[in-house]
Amino acid sequence: MAHDQTIEMLRAVAAAFDRHDLESILVHFTDDAVFDSPRGPEPWGQRFAGLDEIRGAFAGRFAGIPDVRYLDDDHFADGDRAASEWTLSGTMTDGTPIEVRGCDLWTLRDGKIVKKDSFWKIRTTG
Repeated sequence: MAHDQTIEMLRAVAAAFDRHDLESILVHFTDDAVFDSPRGPEPWGQRFAGLDEIRGAFAGRFAGIPDVRYLDDDHFADGDRAASEWTLSGTMTDGTPIEVRGCDLWTLRDGKIVKKDSFWKIRTTG
């Protein structure tokens, strides 16, 4: 996939996250894709393998932060690797506001996402 096509795909993924549109996100993932979340018991966070697990993880994010927004996205790509920066904000179901500056490291294969590895900087107040 050409550099410009990769950037456009990543912009489309970010916009789909902002709309909470699971199918528009997942159409860009391979069937055997992996999502390494920023939280979890392992050094890589929690790993979700395959489209069903990834769909469940993303649906859980939208359910846990019903008004979640993904804004201020910026992307770069080089060959089969890419990175995205973004800001996640919203209110968790318990009423706690959240604001995160994060990034995703992407691995690509044949124009689709085979791995999404997420990292967060969580803003604290008080």
